[in-house]
Amino acid sequence: MLNISKIRITESIPFSGAKSLVMTLPLREYNKRVKVLTALLLMFFLMLFLPWTQNVRSKGYVTALRPDQRPQTIHSVIAGRIEKWYVAEGSYVAKGDTIVRISEIKDEYFDSLLLPRTQLQLDAKNQSAASYGNKVTALQAQIAALTRNNKLRLEQAENKLRMAELQVESDSIEFQQAKVNFKIGKQQLERWESLYEEGLRSLTDLETRRLKFQDVQAKLIAAENDYLSSQNMLITAQLDLGAIDNDFQDKLAKAESEMFTAMSSQFDTEATATKLENQYSNYEARTNFRYILAPQNGYLAKAIKVGIGETIKEGDPILNIVPAEAELAVEMYVQPVDFPLIKVGNRVRFIFDGWPAIVFSGWPQISNGTFGGVVVAIDQFAGNNNQYRVLVIEDPEEEAWPEALRIGSGADGIALLNDVPVWYEIWRQLNGFPADYYTQEQKNAISNEVKVK
Repeated sequence: MLNISKIRITESIPFSGAKSLVMTLPLREYNKRVKVLTALLLMFFLMLFLPWTQNVRSKGYVTALRPDQRPQTIHSVIAGRIEKWYVAEGSYVAKGDTIVRISEIKDEYFDSLLLPRTQLQLDAKNQSAASYGNKVTALQAQIAALTRNNKLRLEQAENKLRMAELQVESDSIEFQQAKVNFKIGKQQLERWESLYEEGLRSLTDLETRRLKFQDVQAKLIAAENDYLSSQNMLITAQLDLGAIDNDFQDKLAKAESEMFTAMSSQFDTEATATKLENQYSNYEARTNFRYILAPQNGYLAKAIKVGIGETIKEGDPILNIVPAEAELAVEMYVQPVDFPLIKVGNRVRFIFDGWPAIVFSGWPQISNGTFGGVVVAIDQFAGNNNQYRVLVIEDPEEEAWPEALRIGSGADGIALLNDVPVWYEIWRQLNGFPADYYTQEQKNAISNEVKVK
């Protein structure tokens, strides 16, 4: 009631007996409203000083922490034709279990005795290489024998040359002696002829002297002949010495040529044998690739190639497999403006799809139905969506993640940052400022530095 009229109804009619009317009196209603409003204002003012946990929210999905534990696609290494399936979709397979068998579609692999025949070719090439090796060994022995024989022949020829040199020297001395004897004999003959002319010697003595002179002259001619013959023998010895070395070089070159040819053939055969070994290994490995095996323990998710008789190419996907045991993690993406706020070791709260939760983002302590996590890895570059990828694993100090959680499930992440008053968070949101970048320790250090300055 506005109490505009000067006439008071309360003066003519007593209200003491009407309780409901007494409750509607303006003064009491006003006082009650003032008290309620005051209490609300006081509560709101006190709430402004309550701690508020700053956070960054981001969407993500469940994945595996290790790359080898994530879902993968099994591909065919070789081209072939599907012959038989050994498992069905959704089946559990252990590592090494046979999933599917394929057959060859290339004509060079149709031979059922391909491996034994390749092995025979390899053995033949190895034997051929061994034969060439034996030939090389024999030629090396022949070269060694030639070298030893040449050394002996050279020593023999050098001795013969020395003998010829000595013979030449001896014949030369005899020739010089014969010349001296001839000169003396000629002088003696001239003196005998003078004595004969003077009548001091008889004709018989002169003729005897002439006979002796002819004998000396014959000896001179014989000595000269022997000297020339020994010189010829010296020249022959020198030629023989040079011929021995030339003959040795010719035989040595021929033997080495044959040895190098044998070595070349040996190396070529060994290279062919190595190529055959590689080919044999490839054939053997290709035989194993005809059976597609499970790379790890897991469940078959989806078959991409189906049916019997369907052909596949090299590298074609055949089916997907999900690892049975995986360390789960959440792959979430943050905006570039929030990227500097995320650090390794930061705690994150998650709301998983299929698990109801009551969330108070500023008061994670009173939230219900959320699960804790810890940041373990942060990408250093933005992806195609211009966001940074963050990997978060289960927090060992918090409640364990649900056992029924599967890879690919959605997750709503709340990265927890600093604790600030509510009024500060409201002021920050109204001004569009980012969340606090510095930690409390860094803030204290900056404040101390400012005070010192």
